Amino acid sequence: MDAATSEKLMADLRAVVRDAENLLQAAAAESGERLHEAGEAAGDSAREAAREIEDQVRRNPWAAVGIAVGVGLVLGLLLGRK
Repeated sequence: MDAATSEKLMADLRAVVRDAENLLQAAAAESGERLHEAGEAAGDSAREAAREIEDQVRRNPWAAVGIAVGVGLVLGLLLGRK
């Protein structure tokens, strides 16, 4: 292999590495943006669910207390079995 061919091969290899790095950076930026959007959507859903639960508790406080007691009892029984 002569020097010109080696130089051309090295230049091509550098270009491939540079392009791969650029592609990786673009993919990371896109993934980060999508994760941010998904996180915002999940946060919005969680806030809406929390508002709905709060409304239900305000309308039916004794039912909420009964549910909490039931869940506590079940958890206590499960944890006490060990």
